[in-house]
Amino acid sequence: MKRWPLLPIFLIVLADILGLTIILPLLPFYAEKLGASPTLVGLLVSAYAFCQLLSGPFLGRWSDRTGRKPLLIVSQLGSFASRLLLAGAGSLWVVYLARIIDGLTAGNLVLAQAYISDVTEPENRTRSFAIIGISFGIGFLLGPAISGALSGFGLAVPILVSAGLSAISILATIFLLPATTPLAHDGAAGPAGRRLSLFALGEYLEFFRRPGLSRLLVEFFCFVMAFAGFTGGLALFLERRLSWNGQPFHAREVGFVFAYAGLLGIGVQSFLGKLARRFGEPWLVAAGFASMAIGYGLLAGVYALPLLLVAGLFSSFGTGVVRPSLTSLVTQAVARNEQGVVLGLNTSLQSVAQIVAPAIAGGLIDRGLLGAWALFCAGCAVVGLVVQRSTAATGREIAVP
Repeated sequence: MKRWPLLPIFLIVLADILGLTIILPLLPFYAEKLGASPTLVGLLVSAYAFCQLLSGPFLGRWSDRTGRKPLLIVSQLGSFASRLLLAGAGSLWVVYLARIIDGLTAGNLVLAQAYISDVTEPENRTRSFAIIGISFGIGFLLGPAISGALSGFGLAVPILVSAGLSAISILATIFLLPATTPLAHDGAAGPAGRRLSLFALGEYLEFFRRPGLSRLLVEFFCFVMAFAGFTGGLALFLERRLSWNGQPFHAREVGFVFAYAGLLGIGVQSFLGKLARRFGEPWLVAAGFASMAIGYGLLAGVYALPLLLVAGLFSSFGTGVVRPSLTSLVTQAVARNEQGVVLGLNTSLQSVAQIVAPAIAGGLIDRGLLGAWALFCAGCAVVGLVVQRSTAATGREIAVP
């Protein structure tokens, strides 16, 4: 395996995730400043996910034919343009337009993962994919902290910094990233397996007819529903429940709360390998869902910072162990040549959950049902735990057909 392409990929992914996480804590306040209600804030997140759901399979299949690098540049240019548009938005519809453009071109991470598959041997691929996890950990720590620190100078300032990071990512791709060879057109599967169109519902449904696998997919959907509902509503919740120096929480304080969660996530990731070897992935999924349910449930009673920090401890452990453990179990539950398809299905399920959950979160908070929002997130995690226990009882978590 040639290891040298992985350094630019790491830098590219890190710049992209930093740009994303800088915007995440302040976007609700930015939209509210332009007249958005909590419902419209939730729909803003949903619009991005909907566009991503439409464009993701197309970008992936196109990159199979042309190579990863050209499509990665196109995707990054979309992110750069959308962030510049967002920074200069003077009305709410411009904010929506910026997020729609970003969603339609949001293939950066998927294409980066495909690139890693292209340039690594199968036996080294899991270790190589760790750079994505490292980038996420660093990004979710530093990005919100940068957002919180800079938001005092105006909400557009962190967004412009995000656009600058996107520009750096584009330059790194152009000048540092070696091109890959397009996949053959003879129907052979690439390193990540076959790709299906978003509308190939019949072939996707085949995976839901496999009992062990279908339960794992439902678990993943429950996980993303809980997490997307949480991230989609947290800023609005904190603005209405907590204060700092006599003022409601705003982008600065919310940014630091997200950074705290990112720091906890890095700690969880550092021990994840040891935990998986000692307890096994099914146990980690169950423990993670239970921890998420406790953390989100505690939020319903949060009126002061100490309980928020405790809730964050539980929820960060849960999200830190559920996603990688479930992804691993899903890939183990299918044959190697089906892994690309089932991971694509996972991505589609994630997008659907990211469309639905933030819209529900925004609607609940708009009606003043702050506790109900927290319990909705906890309830999704509880459903995931119940499904997981039924999966474990069958003993088919990794039954390869």
